[in-house]
Amino acid sequence: MREDEAIKKEKTMPTLSSLLMLATAIFAGAVVPLQAGANANLGRLLGHPLWATVVSLGVSLALILPMLIALRAPLPSLATAFKGPWWIWIGGAAGVIYITAALLLAPKLGAASFIVAVIAGQMAVSLLIDHFGLMGFPAKPVNAARLTGLLFIVGGMVITQIANVAPALANATR
Repeated sequence: MREDEAIKKEKTMPTLSSLLMLATAIFAGAVVPLQAGANANLGRLLGHPLWATVVSLGVSLALILPMLIALRAPLPSLATAFKGPWWIWIGGAAGVIYITAALLLAPKLGAASFIVAVIAGQMAVSLLIDHFGLMGFPAKPVNAARLTGLLFIVGGMVITQIANVAPALANATR
């Protein structure tokens, strides 16, 4: 095998580290429906959904602070952070939006319908971020394969919703 073919093969074959990263991402995605269900029930117990958002974020803080201490992470410079682009601050707002939407909508839509809708939204915005190289990501133009992936996800969302509505329609016509 020529050297350039070996380099090309090396770049296209998944490495152990990329497979580990994908497995970790799958695990992270697998806990998202658990978060939605837990927060929805917590909101009911606390008397208002927004209290569940507050508690959820408080638990997040309680879990991350000991990790920062254990890793001896240096204190951040807020002055440096304030010099960054405006959009670096939307992560916290996005977290509040997601957590609140999950605890309000997941019980009504069902876990599968809610999560597939979330994934459709994530994929659509991710394609835009990649295509335009936004938020510090390298530009990766949208192509037919990536667009097809999005269409499959949207199709899955539609099918999942139809599967939820069909039994109700069948019962209504009896």
